[in-house]
Amino acid sequence: MGQSVIQMDALTLAKLTNHYAQLKVVRNAPGVVFAAKLADTAITAYKSGKVLFQGGGAEREAAIWNGTGNSVTKTKMSTKPAGEVLPAGLAQLSILGSDETGTGDFFGPVTVAACYVPAEKIELVRELGVKDSKQLTDDWMRTIAPDLQKTLIHSVLTLSNEKYNDVQASGWSQGKIKALLHNQALKHVLRKMDTEKPDFILIDQFAERRIYYNHIKDEAEIIRENVLFSTKAEGLHVAVAAASIIARVAFLEEMDNLSERAGITLPKGAGPKVDQVAAKILLKSGEDILKSMTKWHFANAEKAKKIAAMKKK
Repeated sequence: MGQSVIQMDALTLAKLTNHYAQLKVVRNAPGVVFAAKLADTAITAYKSGKVLFQGGGAEREAAIWNGTGNSVTKTKMSTKPAGEVLPAGLAQLSILGSDETGTGDFFGPVTVAACYVPAEKIELVRELGVKDSKQLTDDWMRTIAPDLQKTLIHSVLTLSNEKYNDVQASGWSQGKIKALLHNQALKHVLRKMDTEKPDFILIDQFAERRIYYNHIKDEAEIIRENVLFSTKAEGLHVAVAAASIIARVAFLEEMDNLSERAGITLPKGAGPKVDQVAAKILLKSGEDILKSMTKWHFANAEKAKKIAAMKKK
């Protein structure tokens, strides 16, 4: 499917609206000011002045309006990712994406989100502020996440520290934990989609395909159809970027709750600052409380114990 985006000035946008007036359709989505449907092309205009042309006739229709004062961008085709060959034009397809966060943080849960972005909403999602989540601040992600959740079919799972510690102590690796959560989140979204199906499912890769499916081999329902894996997948399709943002905000919200419980702002990551804060909580509230808000198998736990022991002397 072809896709072009033109940044239009107000005068050209008014002319476009008049030109396609007889083909106007209602599209109740945030930021949309006009939409039209041709036999082979869907046209969506946004408040920002961007106009999206999608379909077999996208380039033909876009060429009509690519005049003075306007700039046209043809969407680039996806590049080869690490580990797998992706279909051409992936960035313009209807994709169910999934991603996780919190796995490298001593404090806080592991969160996984899956999010479906149909082709006709790709430009809308971009307009809402989605790009590679690694380029976004936590504050900005908190701002745009509610709009994404209202607009897109999604599922977000939060694995509490207590549950994480229980399954990890029983022998589950972090890879297995993540695989199970991804599979579960994908199942939830597919059920919400009813009869609609994504062109592909794209998982931000944390394990090779063989290892991923080995982790979930005992599950009653395993999502396998049209599943792709790629590292840095949030840069390949907005569905994964949106999932990454939703997962991150769920993680941040749980960190807020844990910080309130601890009476101190909990740092992210697993560095020296984390050890110091963990030691303070250990001295103030005891090991059980600290364990209930951390990933207890991390080396930070022993470091915090040593720091606390030195402070007692």
